[in-house]
Amino acid sequence: MARIAFVGCGYVASFYLASLPNYPQLDLAGVYDQQTDRAARIAARHKVRHFHSLDEILNDPGISILVNLTNPRSHYEVSRAALEAGKHVYSEKPLAMSMHQASELVELARSRKLIITSAPCSVLGETAQTLWKAIRNGRVGKVRVIYAEMDDGMIPKMSYSKWLSGDGIPWPHKDEFEIGCTLEHAGYLLTWLAAFFGPAKTVTAYSSCLMPDKLPAEKLDPPNAPDFTVACIEYVSGPVARLTCSILAPRDHSLRIIGDEGVLSIKECWDYGSPVLLHTRTRLADIGETYPLIGRLFSLGLERVPLVKKPSFRYRVRGSSRMDFSRGVADVADAITQCRDCRISAEVSLHVNELMLAITDGMKSGKPYEMTTTISKQMDPMDWAR
Repeated sequence: MARIAFVGCGYVASFYLASLPNYPQLDLAGVYDQQTDRAARIAARHKVRHFHSLDEILNDPGISILVNLTNPRSHYEVSRAALEAGKHVYSEKPLAMSMHQASELVELARSRKLIITSAPCSVLGETAQTLWKAIRNGRVGKVRVIYAEMDDGMIPKMSYSKWLSGDGIPWPHKDEFEIGCTLEHAGYLLTWLAAFFGPAKTVTAYSSCLMPDKLPAEKLDPPNAPDFTVACIEYVSGPVARLTCSILAPRDHSLRIIGDEGVLSIKECWDYGSPVLLHTRTRLADIGETYPLIGRLFSLGLERVPLVKKPSFRYRVRGSSRMDFSRGVADVADAITQCRDCRISAEVSLHVNELMLAITDGMKSGKPYEMTTTISKQMDPMDWAR
């Protein structure tokens, strides 16, 4: 078993705790949070040790993996301390708030022969793996265009102050608004695209804060983190992806992979069991596109691609989607045991980190951003999805 410790007991910790029973090889040694009451609450509810300082975790030789669930602005500091203490790190997204810090973490891990990687791990889910296998098998021919959507609805107008995790922890709305929607959520689909198509070459992005008065009674720092971004990403392998991300537009977590021979699509990237649909380019399909009502009525040119494996994991907590948050941590543990790289490598995490930062900073320049990082080794699919 791999002994792990959670640093950070905020809203997202409940999702990791809910899916932890899926992995008996993970032994939760305990939890720590600067807000003592949160850590005490979670430790008591889940019957684990309440660490009273980060040093207690760092000085425990039996803990091999630190799971960094702190505020994004603390990711660098906590992950660096863990690496310096000889711990492997699985971090919530982003890896760090700047490329200098993210690169430093990756280099430190490399120099000490440690693993560092970051969420999200949904690319290891059944839907993503099915989609990827269909692409590898040429089901849509050469891929030309990708439409990726990560819109979460008009969150500033929702009752977010009442949102609680399964452990009763409030949703950190102020932090979410200050970090910005792209650094918080674009990584879901950007990690999928990195697996499917490899490294990006250039990014042309626009970002804006369209609702600066989200919290009239509180001052945001910074006051103008983007709540809407759109980017066109050109991949070295050829395709171009258009990604939208916002907390203003109606919820849409869909993905469409458009190739010469058809279109692969899913409706919800936060559902590991979301159906994968294949629209083939046939005469019937052309009729369905010309006459959408007829196409939908008779499913012209439409095929449901069977999932490579049926999802069968525990995930149900209040407010959750069908995501197995602990799967990435388990892959790190398995990589250590099997003496292999974890599937979401440090290179992939660093590359996605750069993409998210470039898109977030899209308001600063109208010119294409030339990527400085790459991915030298393609991600490995799950063993059951080869």
